[in-house]
Amino acid sequence: MIRKATINDAKDITDIYNYYINNSVATFEELPVGISYFTEKVQDGLKRLPWFVYEINGQVIGYSYANQWKPRSGYFNSVEVSVYLKNGVTQKGIGSELYKTLIDYLKEINIHVAIGGICLPNEPCVALHKKFGFKKVAHFKEIGYKFNKWVDVEYWQLTLNK
Repeated sequence: MIRKATINDAKDITDIYNYYINNSVATFEELPVGISYFTEKVQDGLKRLPWFVYEINGQVIGYSYANQWKPRSGYFNSVEVSVYLKNGVTQKGIGSELYKTLIDYLKEINIHVAIGGICLPNEPCVALHKKFGFKKVAHFKEIGYKFNKWVDVEYWQLTLNK
């Protein structure tokens, strides 16, 4: 079941995200974050932009959210979107369901552009963005550094309300 996230989901969201911090280049965070990090992010984000969780039997196994692309007022209707799944839950369509819910909601609130950043290599994430019609608009070579190696990042864009 997909539902809007609440601050009560912060622990589950934190656990999911910390896996990626410790084991992946999906985020350039290098040190695990505490629950307060996501309590604040969810609370601030929900003032305007959506956070969704996918829950099975009371356990959050994935989440998606949008945050403001840039703080300047001219970017008000442009957001960056993300989806994270609990380790071992990938390839079951849950990420697609979370992204669809997020994108549909962004359309409803008249967001114009959604941007997804993908740290490479990450073929499943590239495939997810292609599936929803995102187009690659940038490829930054060796822009991030994690686990003693340089990492490329691509940005993918979807115009929601034309």
